[in-house]
Amino acid sequence: MPNSNAKLHSNHRGGREASRRELVSRSLQSAQHCLENQDFGTAYAHYLLVLNLAPELKTTVKETFQFTLFKWAEELDSVARIQDLFNCYEQALELYPNDEVICNSMGEHLFRMGFRDEAAGYFHKAVKLNPDFADAKENFYRVANWLVERWHFIMLNDARRNLTYLRAIEKAVHSGSKSVLDIGTGTGILSMFAKKAGASFVYACELSKTMYELARDVVAANNMEREIKVLHVKSLDLEIPKHIPERVSLVVTETVDAGLFGEGIVESLIHAWEHLLLQPKPKNQDISAGDYGRVIPASATIFGMAVECKEIRRHHRLGMQEVAGVCLSNSVQFFSPTYAAAGSEETVEPYTTEKLSRIPGGYRALTEPCQVMTVDFNNLQELKSLAARKPWKLSLPVTEGGILDAVVVWFVLQLDDEHSLSTSPSEETCWEQAVYPVQGLLDYSVKTGDTVIMEVCCQDCYLKIQKISSLPSECGMDFSDRDNTLSLGNEAELCNALAGLQTSTKQDGNTPVCVLESTEIALLNDVTYHECFKAAMSKVLLSLNPSKDLHSMDVDGHGSGINPQEHQNKSSVVVDPDALYILDVSEGFSILPIIAGKLGPVRAYSSVEKEQHQAALHVIAEANHFPKETLEFWLSHLEEESVVLQRPKSDKLWSIIILDVIETSGLIQQEVMEKAAISRCLLHSGGKIFPQYVLVYGMLVESESLLLESAVQGTEPTLGFNIAPFINQFKVPVRVYLDLSTLPCVPLSKPAELLRLDLMNPLLNSPSREVKMQICKSGRVTAIPFWYHIHLDEDHSLNTSDECSHWKQAAVVLDEPIPVQAGDELVLDVQHHKSNISITVKR
Repeated sequence: MPNSNAKLHSNHRGGREASRRELVSRSLQSAQHCLENQDFGTAYAHYLLVLNLAPELKTTVKETFQFTLFKWAEELDSVARIQDLFNCYEQALELYPNDEVICNSMGEHLFRMGFRDEAAGYFHKAVKLNPDFADAKENFYRVANWLVERWHFIMLNDARRNLTYLRAIEKAVHSGSKSVLDIGTGTGILSMFAKKAGASFVYACELSKTMYELARDVVAANNMEREIKVLHVKSLDLEIPKHIPERVSLVVTETVDAGLFGEGIVESLIHAWEHLLLQPKPKNQDISAGDYGRVIPASATIFGMAVECKEIRRHHRLGMQEVAGVCLSNSVQFFSPTYAAAGSEETVEPYTTEKLSRIPGGYRALTEPCQVMTVDFNNLQELKSLAARKPWKLSLPVTEGGILDAVVVWFVLQLDDEHSLSTSPSEETCWEQAVYPVQGLLDYSVKTGDTVIMEVCCQDCYLKIQKISSLPSECGMDFSDRDNTLSLGNEAELCNALAGLQTSTKQDGNTPVCVLESTEIALLNDVTYHECFKAAMSKVLLSLNPSKDLHSMDVDGHGSGINPQEHQNKSSVVVDPDALYILDVSEGFSILPIIAGKLGPVRAYSSVEKEQHQAALHVIAEANHFPKETLEFWLSHLEEESVVLQRPKSDKLWSIIILDVIETSGLIQQEVMEKAAISRCLLHSGGKIFPQYVLVYGMLVESESLLLESAVQGTEPTLGFNIAPFINQFKVPVRVYLDLSTLPCVPLSKPAELLRLDLMNPLLNSPSREVKMQICKSGRVTAIPFWYHIHLDEDHSLNTSDECSHWKQAAVVLDEPIPVQAGDELVLDVQHHKSNISITVKR
């Protein structure tokens, strides 16, 4: 009987194995059949069954399973079945936990949906699994900029700032403040200062999940995980005793931005005083520091001055009335977002930031620095009154004549009565300054003796400086900063002053307003860019339609003897059947379609999306006597907006397609070569893509600044604390938005061509290239700045490093500096992958 039972069990097992194999075989066949019919959901279900029944097939079906997963995920994404999408990826990662491709794809979906912290985790894992996986590296670098802002590196490398905070915290703790709360801890450095100083209890809160996890790792690496409690919570949500057992005697924080209040320090300190801190020290009473509450920083003084600065001006004001033959004056008022923020009910940052010591072209002070306001962070009532305080007037006497471009603001942070930090542009500091551009005036010129006047308030957690204008000296107007009133000699003087004010601002209610990003205004001011495009487009249109005289066909009627209004009326009725088609798919606001339309019989299509931008282009077109049919908005013609590149009509092809190849940041646009490949198929004979090709140039430099801005340089700047290895995980190899003209650096080689990207002739492209660089000066190579020569054709090109260019530059920062001697030769390995340039030095 035992033998008989064993045989039965064996037969039973054999039967089950045969059934399993048959089910696996049938499921594989069904999955393949579903794929052929593009039924990806059912195919995915079949593959899940196969992999659960037959784990030995994981390697065999891996690629097909990945393909099926990605296709099914796209379908789920398109119908917003988000939870189902994530469930699929979780199932896939259970089967393939160490698959870098699936990890990266999961991260891409998370990033698109706004889950940047979670996306970073998957990208980071993918890079760890395969350090050479280019897609994952590019994704991780992109998300790293969101998660760990670049100023973390700069501030941690600022040894003077760190030492000043350490001394102030030591002084407070030694005087008796033994329980400490660090609000917005970042890497945890201030908490570790407090513990090192001898604090008994230290609590640190951080809202960002990435920074919270980083702080925990840093604290543990410095053997303080038992002494410092790191909390993943917003300070406004901290409760006693839920998060901390009792009120603390000291709050330390550096939640300040260039405009002081922009990181929410006022709101967080009001909450801290009401719920987390001991009561403040009573006046004229000598009690132990451990028995009352206090804040580091103790107070701040904000300063401001008016400046002339060409670089600020060209990013916030239109500097000309005509661009490449297109008249812009009086048709539309263009403003940057900072001007729009002044009258907006939305919470918009009312300033930009600049490091004035490195701004191209420099700046010139038009007034002496003036105290704007002070704030006592240890006074709860003063903090509460800030938001409720009515706007007050401020006047700055002009000490040097010039053009009023901006009011620049900085502050002195008084940590205690002994230690302070200044963010002044004249100081060597890691800080930038807050810039309030002046816009909306009829006349921006000021002379010695005039007065710059403005309104100041604290609203929506921001310091707002608005209604900036100038008052001529002959008005005799004097503002008092104390009581919001005007000190004027008599009623007539008041009337004259107000009349002067009214005529100094541009308030034409009939003129349309268009808000552009500062980079878009800089582009509008880029004369070389528009003239170059005009000449290149003229050349193409003339070659395609040689029988037409383009200049005689200028649609505004100039030089043709045609009445502009009569010409417009005729053109609006008759559309030239021989019109050539031009498509501009460059990003943001562009007047290139209008420039093209003025060159002759064309149908110009703009891809601008915002209604306000479309309305502005319509107004400009009408002001230039532009036939309505000549300018159209391409996206309104598309059934599917994601497929922008397609024929203008079923029986027509494009004569010119304008692609945005270079971002203003200095990087190559995403998927530009893929767009070029599609565009080549949509051109008729003789048609062109603009630009036709791009040359990448670079040089070797020594720049201590780029090193400090890219990674924490060991333990010395952080005063012996081990922080660098953890935050440097989030360093990116490329620094963007650089101005090479003011970058502190020493050139160690001459510029050289690194790479060619040909949009018209892909056979001339190479994904990688070796470039020999001759060293002309001894030093340490720390970075490789690069820029572009954008060739619209052989005769017309743009240099993105030119002073008037709206583009910035970028630089690859080396992990380790390379010592070189004059006469040496370094070989660069330059690679181009999916619009990403990587440059490495071959040893």
